[in-house]
Amino acid sequence: MTVAYCAKCVTPDTWPDAVFDEYGVCLPCRYAESLARVDWHSRKTELNDISTWGRDNKRGVYDCIIGVSGGKDSLRQAFFARDDLGLKPLLVSCVYPPEQQTQCGADNLSNLVEQGFDLHMVGPAPQVSKKLTKYSFLKFANIFKASELVLYASLPRVAIAYGIPLIFLGENPALAFGGSVGSVSSDGNKQRFHNTLAGGKIDTWLQSGLMANEMNWYQYPSEHDFERAQLRIVYLGFYIQDFNDIANGAFALSHGLKPRTGIDALPEETGSLNAFEAVDDDFVHVNQMIKHLKLGFGKVVQQASVQLRLGKMTRVEALQAVEKYDGQCSERYIESFCNYIGISKNQFHEVIEKARNKDLWQLNNLGAWELRYKPSGAKV
Repeated sequence: MTVAYCAKCVTPDTWPDAVFDEYGVCLPCRYAESLARVDWHSRKTELNDISTWGRDNKRGVYDCIIGVSGGKDSLRQAFFARDDLGLKPLLVSCVYPPEQQTQCGADNLSNLVEQGFDLHMVGPAPQVSKKLTKYSFLKFANIFKASELVLYASLPRVAIAYGIPLIFLGENPALAFGGSVGSVSSDGNKQRFHNTLAGGKIDTWLQSGLMANEMNWYQYPSEHDFERAQLRIVYLGFYIQDFNDIANGAFALSHGLKPRTGIDALPEETGSLNAFEAVDDDFVHVNQMIKHLKLGFGKVVQQASVQLRLGKMTRVEALQAVEKYDGQCSERYIESFCNYIGISKNQFHEVIEKARNKDLWQLNNLGAWELRYKPSGAKV
């Protein structure tokens, strides 16, 4: 298997949804280049029209819904909607079970509320969440396949219940990560077709032994329900010129965000370059490690690529960061996850080794696994 890397950043084509042009450049790099040519005045006018539509079509007091965790992106969105657009947003947070959420994550969500926002919290039964997490891991070697379903489904479900048709999300995944599913505009109504949602049905998850009435919050509204409620999902980041990891992180830190500290902030422990990112849960590091085994890259590839596009890193520095930190995960995070779902570490490693992509990985002379191709694209 030959692995191609973006000619400008360090994104590989091993992600099934990766989009590269004829010059070998990924979609996010091309989009980043286009930002300097965007008519931002025209986009602002378009966003004002969307905001007016939201005000005119609401049923209650809230002009829009914003999904939040208390992290960098949701903090930026909430302030922008209220202070720049003059909207009254209802923040909706789908929280992790108490055993999973970090104290830092809880503090950051509290910080966001203390800034003067109304918050609606969705908390699926912890027992259901744990059972689905275990089933998701054992069957798909993906810790968050089920929890991402409830994360995305909760927003339109609350929107329908409260009569708030305008839903703001942050980044468009196609433009931020290069996925082929979605849009290259601000339109987010095709979200149900993303890989994680797979149409928004729960049929697969009923095989876990749960009943449909136990999975109320996991059921993504049907297309008929969307049309009847006139729901409109909009990627707010499309209208903000510097909506990216670095700018959002700086904004959030200046508005009370608590980052990871100490050993939990080290990239060799977390497989992440940004201490201000994904602070509400530790299992994310385990999942990124598994992603690294499946696709040959994890979180550092995405983060380093963003910094490359912003001129914060050279390509050499980005490649060095990827080779050194991508896919790293502390054993204590793995042990914590195993204890959470009630499996042994041996069973954990059996599952992830079955998921390892042998087209991308090979055993070296010392009997250790290594990527067949370096991040630069050179064969080992």
